[in-house]
Amino acid sequence: MNRTARTVIVVALMALIAALPAFAMGGKEAPANPKVRLATTTSTENSGLLAYILPYFTADTGYTVDVVAVGTGAALKLGENADADIVLVHARALEDAFMAAGHGTERRDVMYNDFIVLGPAADPAGLASATGAVDAFKRIAASGAGFVSRGDNSGTDVKEKDVWKAAGVSPAGSWYKEAGQGMEQVIIMADGLQAYTLADRGTWLAIKDKSSLVIAYEGDPTLFNPYGIITVNPGKNPAINAEGARALLLWITSKRGQELIASFKVGGEILFFPDYRP
Repeated sequence: MNRTARTVIVVALMALIAALPAFAMGGKEAPANPKVRLATTTSTENSGLLAYILPYFTADTGYTVDVVAVGTGAALKLGENADADIVLVHARALEDAFMAAGHGTERRDVMYNDFIVLGPAADPAGLASATGAVDAFKRIAASGAGFVSRGDNSGTDVKEKDVWKAAGVSPAGSWYKEAGQGMEQVIIMADGLQAYTLADRGTWLAIKDKSSLVIAYEGDPTLFNPYGIITVNPGKNPAINAEGARALLLWITSKRGQELIASFKVGGEILFFPDYRP
């Protein structure tokens, strides 16, 4: 375990230990069903954000959270199958489809960061001269430089496919590899192959000390990366903890939840920016 991960865990545990007595001494009644099942993306888990903020949620409300970190598509599928009470994801088109199909009860914006293109320091595709994300992807394809895709229908994977489509490229061949893995694993794979990949900035900031890759391209508005939280429709299954799910939705979009998101930093840098507007 690296120093960043250890620090996040220690801070989270200290927050939980310090705050739990306040919950008990405040005379608050414990929830009837205190366990909330959260299906979320690997970026919120790999970055350390959840380990940082969720102990505060437990201290404030008495609910504990079981986290399943997968790609956005898989997280939404868990919600659709009533195997999660609430989802925290980042692919707006998929989120809107989830709501339209009646799988979700309420959706709120939570936070945002952005996507970046990582690559070897030598920059064989010349992304330093790219005029935009589409141009950057065209350069990768034209150069034949390696590219590692999430390939898992995650929010990152959906964004990547959108950019390839805008570039008029159908990526295929020996230079393009679909990993079917989470963000941290894909970055490690791309590093081993000295290839490019699309990543969310939060995960990159959390693990960059373990990689020789660098940010090869960033800054295009199309790489904006918003996250949304959705409570699962309890009509799908009476076992869904609707009260606990709504408690988490309200807390994470409250002033306290939003301030905690903004206070989470690695190496002095904010990984996610709060984005809830009533």
